[in-house]
Amino acid sequence: MTAHPSATLVDAHRRKLRAAGFEVTELTSADIPDYVELVSSAYRGEESKQGWTTEADLLGGQRLDGPMAEDMLAEADSQILLARDGQGRAVASVYVREPEDGAAYLGVLAVSPMGQGKGVGSLLIGLAEAWVAEHWGATAMRMSVINKRDELIAYYERRGYVRTGEIEPFPYGDERFGLPKVDDLEFVLLAKPLS
Repeated sequence: MTAHPSATLVDAHRRKLRAAGFEVTELTSADIPDYVELVSSAYRGEESKQGWTTEADLLGGQRLDGPMAEDMLAEADSQILLARDGQGRAVASVYVREPEDGAAYLGVLAVSPMGQGKGVGSLLIGLAEAWVAEHWGATAMRMSVINKRDELIAYYERRGYVRTGEIEPFPYGDERFGLPKVDDLEFVLLAKPLS
């Protein structure tokens, strides 16, 4: 019996991550404290400024807290993949949500400053793309990125994502998503075919 091609691709991506020194699992409630710390270190506060993915100049406050992470974990239509290094430290994660019209959603890609520059982000994106194709039959991936994050948008464009021309408003006034330091934030939508 031959393996499903997507399953083989998922396995291949897991092997690449393992060869690079990372183990990937699906997030569990026991991982929540590490997950919240990881996301915070990648996006907010002083520690995040050591890496290039920081939003600290655009947004203050929290990026994620325990109850928000628990809510994400409880969603029936999503999954969070968590990568740990050889010492068991959470160094990268990605959130994916089931497809709408064939397009799954990728969000909250977080790589801690100590994990950046080692290829784990790109490897995890590849695994996420294969994962949504295998588990949910997704034919495309979409995402939203803050319009002021030119370097991050370019990073995704180098990985095959293109701007759709659509924009979404930033949730000003909802402190769960942070405290804006500028008044012209919005989300740029990107998409990539997976076939």
